[in-house]
Amino acid sequence: MKQPLGVILAGGQATRMGGGDKGLLRLGGQSLLDHVINRLAPQVSELALNANGDPARFATLGLPVLADSVAGFAGPLAGVLAGLDWAAEQGAESIVTAAADTPFFPCDLVPQLLLHGEGMVHPLVLAATPDEKRGTARHPTFGLWPVALREDLRAALNDGLRKVVLWTEKHEGREAVFPQEQAFFNVNTPDDLAKAEEML
Repeated sequence: MKQPLGVILAGGQATRMGGGDKGLLRLGGQSLLDHVINRLAPQVSELALNANGDPARFATLGLPVLADSVAGFAGPLAGVLAGLDWAAEQGAESIVTAAADTPFFPCDLVPQLLLHGEGMVHPLVLAATPDEKRGTARHPTFGLWPVALREDLRAALNDGLRKVVLWTEKHEGREAVFPQEQAFFNVNTPDDLAKAEEML
C-alpha cells in the first residue's frame, strides 16, 4: 500500500476554550498545530489541514486548507470526507487523520495503523488506548481512512450520520491499540493546556 496522505482535523468550534482555533494556542513556544505537524509530517507523504472559515489565518503553515463540504459543523467525519476528496485528487489510496489539539500522539501512529489494516480490502483503522471499564477507548479523530469509501461516507453524512464509530463499525473497521494511556491527551480547556505544559 502506498504511503497515506496526512490530514490534521482543525474544524471544531473549540467551545470549551471560548471559541477560536485551539490549534493556534501556544505550547512550549510553538502552536499546538506546530507540534502536530512535526509529529505527523515525517509519517505521511503530504499534509493538509481541515478547517473552516478564512484559510488565511493558517497561511504561515504553508499547508493546503480543506473546508468541510457538508454544511453546519458536521463533526470529525466531515473533515475526514474533505481529506478523502483531497486525497482522491492526488491519486492517493488513503489518508491518516490527527486532531489539531493533541500534541503528544505516537510517532509510530501511521505504521501501526497500516499494520492493523493489513489484509483489509479497504483498510479502515481507528487508534485506541487501554481503558479499565471498556477494555479499549477509541480515538475517532486518529485513523486510517480509505479513499474507496468516500462516496459511502458522503451519503452517510448527508443522511445525518455524525458518530464516527457507527460508520467505521458498518465497514468492519479495526482498532490499533497504543499502550500509552496519555498518548492521545487533548487540549480542551485552559486547565488541559496547563497540564500539557507540564507533560512537555
